[in-house]
Amino acid sequence: MQLHADLSRPATVDSTALAWVASPMAGVERRMLERDGDEVARATSLVRYAPGSAFSPHTHGAGEEFLVLEGVFSDETGDFPAGFYVRNPPGSRHTPSSAPGAVILVKLRQMPPEETGFVRVDTRDPAVWRDLGHERGEAVLFEAAWERVVMLRLPPGAEGPRETWARGAEIFVVEGDVVIDGALHGAGAWLRLPAASQASLGSRAGALVYRKTGHLG
Repeated sequence: MQLHADLSRPATVDSTALAWVASPMAGVERRMLERDGDEVARATSLVRYAPGSAFSPHTHGAGEEFLVLEGVFSDETGDFPAGFYVRNPPGSRHTPSSAPGAVILVKLRQMPPEETGFVRVDTRDPAVWRDLGHERGEAVLFEAAWERVVMLRLPPGAEGPRETWARGAEIFVVEGDVVIDGALHGAGAWLRLPAASQASLGSRAGALVYRKTGHLG
């Protein structure tokens, strides 16, 4: 299956307009944002766990990254409520589940073999945020030679400078809305801007945004 699989092309998806599609495991559904492959695939998706559901044990050959959007996601390493950011490196293995139910933004098979560490960041912790001025904030979730991942907090009426992303950018609107070059995108919007893209990032109502840069060069 190929869905927005050409990384050299821009893509925009309103995830709230997508139907939930059943996965091979009962009680686990997906909204696919991009995909290159069949059941084992390079993929970016929203995954919804029904209360009491679980996925069978599996290994992530090229890593897994996810942000918990709702509920509580659990595996052998802990319980991760909404706001937690998690990275499991290539070769890691776990058995995901959720007692109360959960929704996560998950990226699969998108890490280089050089990545070997586990990452756990609670974005609800004020200590992980730094003040950018003008009511803006940034929480660095992961930073390496191959990519940088942050959460951004934008105030109502924010106007961003025009930026150039030499190695591309990816944005998911967690809360509120963003304005990118005059186009308004609400909560649940996912955007991919390929290498050498230029854009300004602002907000009308204020926003909480996941942003990854540097990985599409």
